[in-house]
This record gives sequence, structure tokens and C-alpha cells, in this order.
Amino acid sequence: MFSVRKFDLVMALYIFGVMTAELMGAKTFPLTSFSWMHLNASVAIFVLPLLFTLTDVVVEVHGKARARSMVWSGLIVVALLFLFAVLATHLPPSHRFSSTEPAYDRIFGLTARISLASLTAFGISEFLDVAIFAKLREKLHKKALWLRNNLSNFVSMFVDSLIFIFLAFYSFSHGFGDNLSFLFGLIIPYWLIKCSLSVVETPLVYLGVRWLRGSRQTK
Repeated sequence: MFSVRKFDLVMALYIFGVMTAELMGAKTFPLTSFSWMHLNASVAIFVLPLLFTLTDVVVEVHGKARARSMVWSGLIVVALLFLFAVLATHLPPSHRFSSTEPAYDRIFGLTARISLASLTAFGISEFLDVAIFAKLREKLHKKALWLRNNLSNFVSMFVDSLIFIFLAFYSFSHGFGDNLSFLFGLIIPYWLIKCSLSVVETPLVYLGVRWLRGSRQTK
């Protein structure tokens, strides 16, 4: 009989989000245009709020330790993905696939700087989200789940955007003031959109907690 444990499915969704953000997040799409600025966003913006939502659900049902373990698992997956991408893109292609090698390397050959920025931002922001949500859960006596979820998401997603964009796009050939203006022009709109998606996904937190508690596993 087909059977999947609930926490295993949550973990699978989490790894799906991590892999999707890493493998497909390089593509950007236009959000809106002003006469003086064009706003774009990565397609990963649709899965990043889901990752923070899933960790909050796990903290609520299974505790902070289980959520931190899930984040560590995600970090290991990202690190292994990066290492395998390095191996795969440096191996010579067979004759049959030599014509597609440039496209393959372009898609999967992420620069070390972008990969490091992504790994650092993801790890710090996810652990921060778990810590903030757990602290708010304690302070608010497990009440106001919607508030705890969104406050922890807002802070951690801002940190995620801040770290990633600074590490990935800071230009040493420009002055600090120029960098600050350019980078925050990317960070603020990107963060506000992620916050909006977090609010929209708030009902999923309640549904996720109720569903996961239905057959709560031993911590």
C-alpha cells in the first residue's frame, strides 16, 4: 500500500524548495518598470517564502531542534550540489554531447562567488528564522501563530536578501556610496515582494500545523 510519513513529505518539500532555488533561481523576470528603474526578480522568489514557512511549521509541531536539523540537511544538499556541479562541468564531454557542452556548462557552472553567497545567506537566514520563531513562540505562549510566522519571516528574509545581494553583487571598482545605493535598490523591492508572499501564504502555516499534528511523530 502506498504510504508516506507526514514529516518525510515535509522534508521532501523543503529539499524541493532548496533545489529549485539553487538550480533555477538564476533566471529573472520583469516585475514592473518606472521611467528611471526596471525591477526584476528571481524565479526563486516563489519558493523562498515556502522554505521559511516550512521551518516555522516544524518548529511549531516538532520543536526547534528538529527544524535546525532540517536546515542543516538543506545546507548539506546545497554544498553537495555545488561540489557535483564543479565535477560535472569540468569533466570532458563525449563526442555525442560535445555540441551541447557550452550550454550545459553555462547552466550548471555557477561561479564560486554566487554559490558561496547563496549558501551563506541561506544558512544564516534559515537558522535566524528558526531562532526568532522559537523565541516568539515562548514569549507569546504559543499564541498568534500568524504574527510569529510573519515577523520571523520578515526579519530572516531581509537578512537573506541583504547577505546574498551584498556578497554576490558588491563591486570593488565602485565606491561604497554607489554600491549602497545600487544594492539597496535591489534589496528593498525584492524583500517587500517576499514579505507579501509570506502574508499570502499565512493560511498554509495553519493548515500545515494542523495537518502535521494529525499524526505527530516522536521528536
